Amino acid sequence: MGSFLTGVLLALRAIQRNGLRAGLTVLGILIGVAAVVTVTALGSGARESVGSQISSLGSNMIIIIPQDSNASGARSQTGARAKLTEDDGRAIGREAVSILAYAPTLRASGQVVYSDKNARTQFIGTTMAFFSVRNWKVERGEPWTEYDETAKTKVIVIGSTVAKDLFGEADPVGHTVRIGRYAYRVLGVLETKGEAPFGGDQDNLILMPIASMRARVLRTPPGQAGMILASATSAETTDRAVAQITSILRQRHKIPDDREPDFALRTQKEFQAMQDTIYSLLTVLLVCVAAISLVVGGIGVMNIMLVSVTERTREIGIRMAIGAREGDIRTQFLVEAVALSLIGGISGTIVGGIGIYGLSTALGWKMGVDTTALTLALGTSGTTGIVFGFFPARRASRLDPIQALRHE
Repeated sequence: MGSFLTGVLLALRAIQRNGLRAGLTVLGILIGVAAVVTVTALGSGARESVGSQISSLGSNMIIIIPQDSNASGARSQTGARAKLTEDDGRAIGREAVSILAYAPTLRASGQVVYSDKNARTQFIGTTMAFFSVRNWKVERGEPWTEYDETAKTKVIVIGSTVAKDLFGEADPVGHTVRIGRYAYRVLGVLETKGEAPFGGDQDNLILMPIASMRARVLRTPPGQAGMILASATSAETTDRAVAQITSILRQRHKIPDDREPDFALRTQKEFQAMQDTIYSLLTVLLVCVAAISLVVGGIGVMNIMLVSVTERTREIGIRMAIGAREGDIRTQFLVEAVALSLIGGISGTIVGGIGIYGLSTALGWKMGVDTTALTLALGTSGTTGIVFGFFPARRASRLDPIQALRHE
């Protein structure tokens, strides 16, 4: 035990004597560990951020969109375009037992004007069920009523971005804005949702009754819908709800099972799975790059230790001459290599923590040092010291004492 402690003490003194060399030696290990810690935290923060954005889309939401149906590479009806209708939505709400609510929608973009200000935004015509399907609350004011939908009333609910662009800090509720030639009264302001999972500001929009939009903003055939949003009764019933919707729409649109449908369905689960796959691949790629950095750092440790053995050959000879055994010499140099690697690992952890704090502040994500990644990084740095320090330590321990004492 005493010889081991002596070896540790000698190794630490050697590192202290050659501070600059030791600092350059541990740089590769430092970069590798810092990269592993930072990349892992970044991937975790990105996954959580995207997950919250996907959750903001709604409650177990299913998006139904029209798509051109092809049969043997050609459209089934020449010139026919796929379409969805409000009657499709009613059938889904009536017959799909795993559907909690549905909301047909029409979308268009354009200018909205208030006083001397104007903003370009997205108009969405829909029904009252949209608020529950998207899990979107009215923060100020109130949504429209069934009477407004039936009477095609000129009323709107606006997103927080539109409210800020047109009204600043003032309360928009009760004021009138102009959309095209028509004046619309603001009933309420939606709560803030932030950025969408695939980019774009979710709060830059204006909602209105779908009949009002069809009559004044986007003239379409009666009952036509650009898409239908539906909400499954729970996350567990989403797949069942998709199967029910598919069966109902195939039957309504008279599309046999062996033909491609004229509609497509997208779910939150698909978005989440796709994002998880992307971020997992990126994390693996970046961790591999960090691992390469650790290996390069380990090679640097080995090279420096070989140089150190050559420089201290006479010292090794003296120690052997006064009774040091091969194991003592091997322990001294192995401890020195491991100490260098662990210093690099601890320094890398500190640098990674600073990087995580900076990225968290800049991106607004919740990020922290992952315990598993930290343990793995420090364990790897220690193992690197053992693996790459063993050969120089073995070489030092096998020097001939007589030849070592003659070395200048």
